[in-house]
Amino acid sequence: MPRTRLPAVLSMLAAAAVSMLVGGCSASVEVGSGSTPKLSAEKLSGLLADKLASTTGRPKPHITCPEALAGKIGTTTRCELTADDGSTLGVSVTVTSVKDGQINFDYKADDKASPAAN
Repeated sequence: MPRTRLPAVLSMLAAAAVSMLVGGCSASVEVGSGSTPKLSAEKLSGLLADKLASTTGRPKPHITCPEALAGKIGTTTRCELTADDGSTLGVSVTVTSVKDGQINFDYKADDKASPAAN
């Protein structure tokens, strides 16, 4: 029986699945007086890519987040990791705390990847 190759995104995250797919991360952001702090979509994408690369020991993955993350406890957003083969994996991000303009969050990658579009 032929063996099928795992999509690149799954093999990339296999090490993380064994150790830690839920992890904490934080970022400082500037806010105006009385404003809710926000972490831009670009900065959030970069932080997640850095964290996953350091966790897996592999090159930084391509991650996109559709919106800024508002610094309010419990706020969530969904980002998407895209592998070289075009398969994708969702990543959920949840704000865990906010203090002095620093947003702390946890993230968790989905258990299953979506195959590349034909």
